[in-house]
Amino acid sequence: MAHTATVGGTRYVFADLKVLLAKATPHRAGDALANIAAADATERVAAQMALADLPLSHFLNETVIPFEDDEVTRLIIDTHDRAAFADVASLAVGEFRDWLLSDRVNADTLTRLAAGIIPEMAAATSKLMRLQDLIAVAAKCRVVTRFRNTIGLPGRLSTRLQPNHPTDDLHGIAASILDGLMLGSGDAVIGINPATDSMEKYIELTRFLDLIREQLDFPGQSCVLAHVTTALAAIERGAPVDLVFQSIAGSEAANRNFGIGLSLLREAHQAAVALGRGTLGRNVMYFETGQGSALSADAHHGVDQQTLEARAYAVARAFDPLLVNSVVGFIGPEYLYNGKEITRAGLEDHFCGKLLGLPMGVDVCYTNHAEADQDDMDGLLTLLGVAGCNYIMGVPGADDVMLSYQSSSFHDALYLRSILNKRPAPEFEAWLERMGLSDGNGTMLGSDHSLELPALMRPVLDVLG
Repeated sequence: MAHTATVGGTRYVFADLKVLLAKATPHRAGDALANIAAADATERVAAQMALADLPLSHFLNETVIPFEDDEVTRLIIDTHDRAAFADVASLAVGEFRDWLLSDRVNADTLTRLAAGIIPEMAAATSKLMRLQDLIAVAAKCRVVTRFRNTIGLPGRLSTRLQPNHPTDDLHGIAASILDGLMLGSGDAVIGINPATDSMEKYIELTRFLDLIREQLDFPGQSCVLAHVTTALAAIERGAPVDLVFQSIAGSEAANRNFGIGLSLLREAHQAAVALGRGTLGRNVMYFETGQGSALSADAHHGVDQQTLEARAYAVARAFDPLLVNSVVGFIGPEYLYNGKEITRAGLEDHFCGKLLGLPMGVDVCYTNHAEADQDDMDGLLTLLGVAGCNYIMGVPGADDVMLSYQSSSFHDALYLRSILNKRPAPEFEAWLERMGLSDGNGTMLGSDHSLELPALMRPVLDVLG
């Protein structure tokens, strides 16, 4: 179905919904690379005008990837909750934007609405928003998840402690974990990206993390970020798996490129739940996403990268994850060229994920060949904190020596908690005080490097032998 708008006496025609969404997207490198971006700002405005007038209900009748060709499309349509959608079913996209920004919409309203919104609706709405709009609406969303602690409560900001090591050396990993715990990092998850996808290394790292947790009586969860099939095989061999990780995307073909499908994710979810390792909840999945992943696999179907990113959230939503992480700047400048594009993409991803009912985190990051620097990341970090991001990354020195990219540090999280008066997850906060790492008022005693280590060091040394 064609969509039209007239700007300055020129009539613009957009052949279908897929084209309309692409042309309405604020400029980014990936869409230009795919030759689907607006030719200029005037065409972009025309597309945004046509999109603003499009009824939300239209998205249930015209799909960007055909229903019969794509299992993600089928998941989106088949799981749509029409009762939850009823309150906004009469609105056009522009009216929906205005409604979301209105004072009568609060966290409870958005929680009830989430199952009624499909990804394309969320993506379309974000394309009409300024940064402050994305922040204002996301800040009203509340998504709380639980495994061994509680993530996403009001006034809280969690972190993933990311102790990666280029050779998976346990001593190097342990040093990073100690550094992070001293600075209040790790309540979202202690998560290692292994240097290899070896089954033996996966089991070794998983057991190592679990032993540290037991020795420290740590109220949190761990994850080794290997392929889902590795996690499944390790579970069969009795490994103490807390969270199952997988990178996911917004099309069946892109997920196939990752070596997964919905049936495999269901199997992994069931296996992890069956272990019963969570003490407070059964949210057992950890997903990572990133704008441009489908395009990089030539699996984008001509759909813009931001809409495809939102479609990945439909995949995540089907499995009640503990954590979803947009690794926003990691994929490189071919897809998000500079700090401006990374900043907008991070806020779009967070908004869309929260609106769809997901526990969103964002890896505030960039690669060294991108036109971005740490000042850009400081800006995005602060904006995401204001927007109510559930968690961010904690990487030693903000420099991941295994993955070779720049992220956020343990001190960045301390800054954000301090400036916005946020605290860690409550169970983790109580543990920090019990271990003598916090004064009970939110101040980390190790932040000035004056804290003595014995309470933490001895149990970790015992694990290392």
